Amino acid sequence: MRQLLTSLILSFTLGTAVCAEVQVHATGDMGVVIERTTGSVLIIDQSDMDVIARVEGFGDLSHASAVFSPDERYAYIFGRDGGLTKLDLVTQSIAGRVMQGGNSIGGAISDDGQLVAVSNYEPGGVRVFDADTLDMVADFPTGSKTIGLVDAPGDRFVFSLWDDGETWIADMSGDVPALTKIPDMGVNPYDALITGDGRRYIVGLFGEDGLTTLDLWADTPEAKRILPNYGRGEDPLPVYKMPHLEGWALAGDRFALPAVGRHEVLWLDAQNLTELGRTQTHGQPVFAVARPDGRHVWVNYAHPNNDTVEVIDTRSGEVLHTLNPGPAVLHMEFTARGHQVWVSVRDANRIDIYDTDTFEKLGEIPAETPSGIFFTARAHRIGL
Repeated sequence: MRQLLTSLILSFTLGTAVCAEVQVHATGDMGVVIERTTGSVLIIDQSDMDVIARVEGFGDLSHASAVFSPDERYAYIFGRDGGLTKLDLVTQSIAGRVMQGGNSIGGAISDDGQLVAVSNYEPGGVRVFDADTLDMVADFPTGSKTIGLVDAPGDRFVFSLWDDGETWIADMSGDVPALTKIPDMGVNPYDALITGDGRRYIVGLFGEDGLTTLDLWADTPEAKRILPNYGRGEDPLPVYKMPHLEGWALAGDRFALPAVGRHEVLWLDAQNLTELGRTQTHGQPVFAVARPDGRHVWVNYAHPNNDTVEVIDTRSGEVLHTLNPGPAVLHMEFTARGHQVWVSVRDANRIDIYDTDTFEKLGEIPAETPSGIFFTARAHRIGL
């Protein structure tokens, strides 16, 4: 975002205006970068490819994520230590913070932006907060590690239970929350996603081969197995880092799925979720992220192959280009229209920025052990 200088009239003395020059930043061009070992967050500027501010005081960010308010002013940061922190992107300061659990694993914001939900390993369950005040408005104890929390249309939150193999749907649209429980989702669901249209909730299973899906448009959603034989393969490899299902790439009429314990990306038909083919990759994929137009899928990998990013052509399924940004590439984030991708290189303490057409490196930003990169355009997408 280009920085704008604007004159603000602060006071009048004998008819003479006293003015001050201040910098105005449009939030639509902003994003945040998680600095995982320092408990700090960078507020970044996409167009200038620069840091606006570093804000400290977020606690344990070793596994952290963020969502944004509909007006793009606030980022809600979910820390591993159970901290929920509200970051004001305009004033570049913390607007509120609560310690709501002992071990958190992500969160979501309702479609109207009024509620923020947090998923917990300890004590388990999901807690829902007023997005303005951070006062707790609902508590859903599960007695289980709780994963795969997403927002769904109609002021609903959907999440799954690691220990019990269930998925719960919390409807927050009425005066009293309504809870629906779907059993038989599978053994040890470890992560989940919701499709961009809000229809399909898809759960990855650690304790058995395959995945499970729910049709959230159905009056009574039922668990349905998909890809029952893909799993970790006949000869499973050690799993150094579980793939993130939110890294599924929807590219046109197909999904790109990072396979568990295999050096492969799987291609699925987006309508019936049947396998279309596989791409052999450099390592075990963690994120497979589609450029917004679906033309390419960018893939990063688990240790020990985590210095590499491969770009796959979605038409042919072939690796088109290989990049070697450096040690511990953790995350990739496209600008809203996909002309750039920002890549966190944790062990090199920097963010790399690439042109997605030419693959040319455009710049880099210093950052302390960066991990997640989140742009404010996420405020207008389901499940992000």
